[in-house]
Amino acid sequence: MEEAGHADSAVDPCSFKLLISCPCGLSPSQVSVVFSDACDRIPHPDANLESTIAEIWEQRSQKNNSLYNGKKFRYGGYMLQRGSGSDHELHVCLRLGLTDYRTFVGTNLSHLWKRFLVSSEDDSVLCQHTASPLGNGAIVETIDEKILVLQRSNNVGEFPGHFVFPGGHPEPHEIGVASHQHSKELTESINNNVSLEMFDSIVREVVEEIGVPASSLSIPAFIGVSRRELNVRPAAFFYIKCSLNSKEVQQFYSSAQDGYESTQLYAATMVDLENMASKMPGCHRGGLALYKLMADNNLKNT
Repeated sequence: MEEAGHADSAVDPCSFKLLISCPCGLSPSQVSVVFSDACDRIPHPDANLESTIAEIWEQRSQKNNSLYNGKKFRYGGYMLQRGSGSDHELHVCLRLGLTDYRTFVGTNLSHLWKRFLVSSEDDSVLCQHTASPLGNGAIVETIDEKILVLQRSNNVGEFPGHFVFPGGHPEPHEIGVASHQHSKELTESINNNVSLEMFDSIVREVVEEIGVPASSLSIPAFIGVSRRELNVRPAAFFYIKCSLNSKEVQQFYSSAQDGYESTQLYAATMVDLENMASKMPGCHRGGLALYKLMADNNLKNT
């Protein structure tokens, strides 16, 4: 298989691809997970390229001794199913493996990231040599019909000063997952726990980054997965209703736990969002596209 490109050709940081789109919004019972080592990253056959992962991590660690190599869930694809008989509900099964921050920095975020790609129309083959940890993002709508958007701090490593939706990553350590080593009897239980963490983690991120109480947030609805073309970075997006108005949210934001990552919170209309889109990283611009598909779907059904 051929490599899909070289590091010197420019990629628009705002460009994205929608990997999964669920405009109807899926509840936790409609989303399942298969967590398996079959979805783990495959090392690149070029040993010299593979060795750059450790080299880049060593360089980064020397500059920043607080770097932590935490585990992350790796996005490995999905399966769509419809219920049989009278149940025609859509179900999505996410295929997830395990990776870590070190491999993410050394593959997806490397200046050589394109050399890790494989020429293929199949997304899981294209990215089989990258860490591709699954991020998450939330489209949070206030009771006065505004969407919450953060402006990133100029001190953050990725996309300083850009507009983003609140989000982060689902965390393996939150559910006690550190490896694939478990008995077969526990497989179903672990799959269920990982699936729940997809929904629990996005509520956690909103609470930490915006400062609102969890009790003000609805159960998240899964609306899809977008991937930033730059660094092939995937993120799952969720729609959440907030029972507070935008002024009340601003008051909570002033004391948010993760406030240092952002400098300002905006309560945006759809017109505002369109104007902000040119300064959104691709994965978040993809999240906006998923929200617009959901909004269009809701209009058709009213």
